Amino acid sequence: MTHWTILLAVETAEAAAKEGGLFDFDATLPLMAIQFLLLIVVLNAVFYKPLGKAIDERAQYIRSNILQAKERLEKSDKLAKQYEQELGETRRKAQATIAAAQADAQKIAASKMAEAQQEAQVQREQAAQEIESQKQAAMQTLEQEVDALSRQILEKLLGPELVK
Repeated sequence: MTHWTILLAVETAEAAAKEGGLFDFDATLPLMAIQFLLLIVVLNAVFYKPLGKAIDERAQYIRSNILQAKERLEKSDKLAKQYEQELGETRRKAQATIAAAQADAQKIAASKMAEAQQEAQVQREQAAQEIESQKQAAMQTLEQEVDALSRQILEKLLGPELVK
């Protein structure tokens, strides 16, 4: 059977060689060229132009998204810097407020301490005056008692008529 297939192929090749070989330059060549050009025109109109248009639209969409993303990134960077500046300023104000409050607290504490010291001094002075007055009173009482005792002693020693 393989013989027969080879024989058939050889006969077909001989028939083709008699007709003009591999390329015939008769009316079929221009017809094939026209068919090829029509195929190119149809493929271009049906396939390549819509595909190219879709690719161009997609590229434009990507470019616009990239530009929008860059703009948003720049805007977010600006906002982040602004917020950082505001945060730093707020921190500085808070620290200044805290420092002022601490200074006020120290002033108040110092004034309270001074008032307490003055009050303690006044109380010490009052206590010293009281002690002095009690001392004076005790001394007077003691002097009176000493006078009375010394009179009694003198009266007993000398007699009541001589003491006056």
